[in-house]
Amino acid sequence: MIRSAIVMSAVLALTASASAADLGWNGGGAPATSTMFSSTSVADWNGFYAGVSGGYLWGNTSVSPAITNTNNNSSGWTAGGQLGFNMDMGGFVVGGEADLQWANLAYNEPLAGGAGTFESKLDLFGTARARAGGTFGQVMPYVTLGAAFGRGTTQTISNNTTTSQNGTHFGWTAGVGIEAKATDNLSVKAEYLYVDLGNASYNLPAAGSREIGQRFSVIRAGVNYAF
Repeated sequence: MIRSAIVMSAVLALTASASAADLGWNGGGAPATSTMFSSTSVADWNGFYAGVSGGYLWGNTSVSPAITNTNNNSSGWTAGGQLGFNMDMGGFVVGGEADLQWANLAYNEPLAGGAGTFESKLDLFGTARARAGGTFGQVMPYVTLGAAFGRGTTQTISNNTTTSQNGTHFGWTAGVGIEAKATDNLSVKAEYLYVDLGNASYNLPAAGSREIGQRFSVIRAGVNYAF
C-alpha cells in the first residue's frame, strides 16, 4: 500500500508539471517556466464546490479467525459524489471535502468441508478530509488526510440458502491528488487514497463469529463545479 502511494505521488507530480507546461493551462501568456509557485493564484479557487467521481479499488480483506487465509486480496469499483470548500490564500489553497461512494469491493472463498461459500464485501464508504495544495497556473497538486467510514456485508451461501449480516467500519484515510481548472467554474481531478477501515464483528450461523477488516487503495477521477 505504501509503495502504491509513493508511485502515485510521483505520477501526480509529473502530471502537474506536464499540465502546466504542455496543456496551455498557464494563462496563455508567459512561457511555462513562469508558472512556478507564486504568492498570487492565476485561477481563483475560493468557495464551495460539488462534483462526481468514480474509479477502482484494490486491497486486503482480513478474516479472523481465518477460514482458509487470514488476509485475502479484494478488488472492485467505486462511484459517487463529493462536496467541498476551498480558501485561496494566494498561491496556497486549504479546504475540506466530504464524499460518499458506492463500492463493490469483494472477495469469496469456499467454507470448510464444501459446506458452501463465504463472501465479504464493502457496499459503500465515505470520507471527511482536509485538503491543502499549491497552485501552479491553473493546476493544483494537493495532499489530503481525514476520517473514513464504510458499510460492509458478510454472507454465507449454503444449501441454496443465503444468510447475511451488515456491519459498520470506522477508520482513516490519506492521499494525494491533482486538480486543474478547465473553466472558471469547472475543474477535473485525479486522486489516490489509502483507506484503513479497521475491523468489525460479524456472526453467521454457517461461519461463526468473525472479525472482518477492510484496508484498500482507491484511484479515481472526478469533475467538480464551483459555485
